[in-house]
Amino acid sequence: MAVDVVSEVVIDRPLAEVAAYAGDPSNAPDWYVNIASVEWLTPPPLRVGSRVAFVAHFLGRRLAYTYEVVELAPGERLVMRTAEGPFPMETTYRWEPEGQGRTRMALRNRGEPSGFATVAAPVMAAAMRRANRKDLARLKALLEGRPA
Repeated sequence: MAVDVVSEVVIDRPLAEVAAYAGDPSNAPDWYVNIASVEWLTPPPLRVGSRVAFVAHFLGRRLAYTYEVVELAPGERLVMRTAEGPFPMETTYRWEPEGQGRTRMALRNRGEPSGFATVAAPVMAAAMRRANRKDLARLKALLEGRPA
């Protein structure tokens, strides 16, 4: 069973600001609830081929994984992919203008679990959906200057 979770939020900030902040992996621990740390494995700035290591805590487990940027259209779309571990994942950020000075951001996580993770896929999808909603709410509050 594939996992494919999409969440969206409208942020009352200009697209360039939202995309620059959310698209910089160094900022991930500030707005992703479960990400504890980020380490650049290739020098910034972000570009196709960039590799970034993340440490996260998800469903009570510590996860260490490396994403590689496979697509980058600044201010429009960012796609990162990992093939490590039992649950290869692709994460996509999409930004669109939503009226004057507002941005619609979509966060998509999809992957194809294997082994034991296949059994847990429905639970993982539900947990990802909850986490993504919290992450986007935190990003919105942070960028709009409100308490999270």
